[in-house]
Amino acid sequence: MKRIVLFLVASTALAGCSTTSTPVETAAAAEQAPVPVEAAKPKPQLGTYGFDTAGMDTTVQAGDNFYGFANGTWAKNTPIPADKSNYGMFTMLDDLSKERTKTLIEEQAKENDSRIGATYASFMDEAAVEAKGLAPFEPWLGQVRAIDSKSDLPAIYGEAAKIGVPTPFATYVGQDDKNPDQYILSMYQAGIGMPDRDYYLSKDAKIAETRAKYLQHLTNMLNLAGEANAAARAKAIVAFETKVAQAHWNRVDSRDADKTYNKLSVAELQKRAPGFDFARLLQERDVRGDSLIVAQPSAIAGISSAIRAAPLGVLKDQLLVRSLDAYAPFLPSKFDKEQFAFYGTALSGTPEQEARWKRAVNFTVGVLQDDVSKLYVSRYFPPETKAAADALVKEVVAAMGRRIDGLAWMAPETKQRARAKLANFTTKIGYPDRWRDMSALEIRQDDLLGNAMRSNRFDYAWNVGKLGQPIYRWEWGMTPMEVNAYANFGMQEIVFPAAILQPPFFDPNADPAVNYGGIGAVIGHEISHHFDDQGSKYDENGRLNEWWTAADKQAFEAATKQLVAQYDAYEIFPGANVKGAFTLGENIGDLAGLTVAYDAYKHSLDGKAAPTIDGTTGDQRFYLGWAQVWRRNYREANLRQRLITDPHSPSEQRTFVVRNLDPWYPAFNVQAGQKLYLAPEQRVRVW
Repeated sequence: MKRIVLFLVASTALAGCSTTSTPVETAAAAEQAPVPVEAAKPKPQLGTYGFDTAGMDTTVQAGDNFYGFANGTWAKNTPIPADKSNYGMFTMLDDLSKERTKTLIEEQAKENDSRIGATYASFMDEAAVEAKGLAPFEPWLGQVRAIDSKSDLPAIYGEAAKIGVPTPFATYVGQDDKNPDQYILSMYQAGIGMPDRDYYLSKDAKIAETRAKYLQHLTNMLNLAGEANAAARAKAIVAFETKVAQAHWNRVDSRDADKTYNKLSVAELQKRAPGFDFARLLQERDVRGDSLIVAQPSAIAGISSAIRAAPLGVLKDQLLVRSLDAYAPFLPSKFDKEQFAFYGTALSGTPEQEARWKRAVNFTVGVLQDDVSKLYVSRYFPPETKAAADALVKEVVAAMGRRIDGLAWMAPETKQRARAKLANFTTKIGYPDRWRDMSALEIRQDDLLGNAMRSNRFDYAWNVGKLGQPIYRWEWGMTPMEVNAYANFGMQEIVFPAAILQPPFFDPNADPAVNYGGIGAVIGHEISHHFDDQGSKYDENGRLNEWWTAADKQAFEAATKQLVAQYDAYEIFPGANVKGAFTLGENIGDLAGLTVAYDAYKHSLDGKAAPTIDGTTGDQRFYLGWAQVWRRNYREANLRQRLITDPHSPSEQRTFVVRNLDPWYPAFNVQAGQKLYLAPEQRVRVW
């Protein structure tokens, strides 16, 4: 099954999350024009120094479009496979992870009593799913249909959370930002079926088209479930969700660590958001304790008000459709196809669903993630790769320390705290040093939907069971098979799964300049997140706590405002620009990460000149290594969605961060008058 992960304000990933696929990094094509979409799996041919020179387009001036210069031929000649909303280095490696994991799973399937094999087989047995129809899901749907009073909602919403069905109030147990040695429950705004409030409220013509398709999707789902008067009931669901969307906070405010830290007692929450029994909701969700963090209090109050005003039938219908959407992959194909038609095709532009075996791999990993992960790292992540990556991380961390020491704008006492924070980092590379015991989860080869439900219950109980326990500092938020990385502010950690530690990101045999520009900058990116506009609010103990002087904060905010303005100016489609404030944390991560990685690379040369290889200098290879990892071609619908929902800038603009770095200019002879040229005083410098 697809695991739903909440990335909290205290944790940020290198990769954005797609609505219809596993988490992959956000990126864009060299041009925003349509690209070929026939299925294909082109793989770059790495040159003598570990870079795909054939993918460059040297007719483009680096100073006009560095992404096009480094990747233009690749972008022009690389079609997006029919089962993808976008395609690039992250998705290429994700495909490789799936193929490798499939091999491991199929080997397990040959063994008697293999839980991994049984999980995979339950998903692959499509005939059994069709033969059973809706019958396995009817007990739950019957509970939803049987609701006869709004007083029943806390109980049914509590049960829904346990089986992975979204409700208007999302909850998750994580670290308390101001007391990071304790777990606490957090509550977040929810209650909409489209990805963001803008899909309900925007007057943009493209979004209006999506809104109409969503209405049709709700109608279709109700019809498939045998419900009468589906069109009118679907319209009522959209009207209710529009009221909910009006209460939602925007994404800029929702990523603000200070604004979203609102510690309330249950009684205080009840007073702020009257009309819904939150005490009973939390009781039904097996939550202990009298306090919680409410991320968006006014939104929770607004959602409570919308529920109070809505007819009971509309609330039941919404939960019915949310249930069918959540479990569509485990139901007969008519439900699965309808769910994909909206969330895959209408929202992201993906023409075809992934092959069933790929979805079965995702499901198996989601259900038995640690069990599968152990097999993966044993086969595909050699100790020497882990050791080489660990050495590189240490070099980049040391470079960050030198950057802190050299800052002209930071006070000595703040530098001391920043250095202490850096010294407290935990680095996790490849895979966890401890595995979760999943033996208590019941798996049945003939019960796909039951496996999904039991897995959701198992994971829910694991999360809620953390309350009152010591912090699980060994736990990971990603599997080793994910092509991604993340920083967790409360844990004071940076994490790099095994699957990203391979070409084009990292190759122990490649020229060091390319590695520093690729995985080195990724490492720098994650380190820098702890010092970005949100991560910098957490002190050396991972506590949300003001530790800067007023002058430091003023200087930092002045630089970040420049970066916001720089990204605001990038127009991706007519009238649709990058949102500089929303993408600020990731843009700081890119700018500082690349800066720190460059310093680490130069330091590694120990005062010697870098060799010239195939006519390229070390600096050129460093920046080309950076540009190559962000290769990605998008479908238009997917790129439009990401501009609204993804805190990362599109990849072309991520590549453009080089225009702020002084060494990039002489490396590629960038001159005034070229499109990316910035005068020295206009270049943004943060860390």
